[in-house]
Amino acid sequence: MRFIESNGKKLSEVVLGIMRIDNMSEGEVLNLLNTAYEEGINVIDSADIYGRGQCENILGSVIKNNKALREKFFIQSKCGIRIEDGYNWFDFSKDYIIESVDGILKRMNTEYIDALLLHRPDALMEPEEIAEAFETLEKAGKVRNFGVCNMNSSQIEYLKSCYKGNIIANQLQLSCAFTPMIDASFNVNMQNEASCMKDDGVLNYCRMNDIIIQSWSSLQYGYFQGVFLDNEKYSKLNEVLNRIAEEQDVTKSAIAIAWILRIPGKVQSVIGTTKDYRVREIARACDVELTKKQWYEIYAAAGNRLP
Repeated sequence: MRFIESNGKKLSEVVLGIMRIDNMSEGEVLNLLNTAYEEGINVIDSADIYGRGQCENILGSVIKNNKALREKFFIQSKCGIRIEDGYNWFDFSKDYIIESVDGILKRMNTEYIDALLLHRPDALMEPEEIAEAFETLEKAGKVRNFGVCNMNSSQIEYLKSCYKGNIIANQLQLSCAFTPMIDASFNVNMQNEASCMKDDGVLNYCRMNDIIIQSWSSLQYGYFQGVFLDNEKYSKLNEVLNRIAEEQDVTKSAIAIAWILRIPGKVQSVIGTTKDYRVREIARACDVELTKKQWYEIYAAAGNRLP
């Protein structure tokens, strides 16, 4: 496993996401966590809405009964999405952020979380309130680091106009079959769809500001449209991934994750598998260093055109 450093902590490049553990037993989750740790994965990603809180309840029960686990992992969670009356909306108000963290801590049976990420932008966010919430939580020892999800560079700057602490991470959708944050960088000053910069240059911004990019849906295409592995829509991509995987003696899922981790700067990939063997397979992505030629070949095989 390879690691990146953030605020004095060494964090694994592969992150274990627990969005799908709500139907697992405590024993199964414990085995999953132990497998991840054995493979060098020391970061867990959660959110208060995963399983309507049940994912954190299960993790909390496992931590309660296996107390040594807590200090082995850097645990982050997310808040800000509210699901009420059949639809979701966003709330970055001070009171709701603090209330959300208290709920997270109670469900997880922990006195603190290592990082809190704001879950999707709130168009009505007031950076003064967010700053007050972050400072209150940090002073109380409830949250040690803060980050965001799905924000562009101007939104982060807007937040930083009031919050003077570090934003350590920005969680963004990225895979070799979902590349809008990359496409515009190849198509500068061109009259095609790919030339439209839809994210305000967030990839370069995060690198310049020492912010970790955390990819989510790392093996999916579109917006929750499905996995591209073994998908006939991506036959060429699978052909290339298979060939490189055979050359590297790993699985094609490891190559797909290695493609993300090859991007310069601080990059992590969140994986959502609940299978032990898949954790072991994907962890081997950190044993692979793709050449630039291989990286571009994978990008093109996904259906992207270079100028």
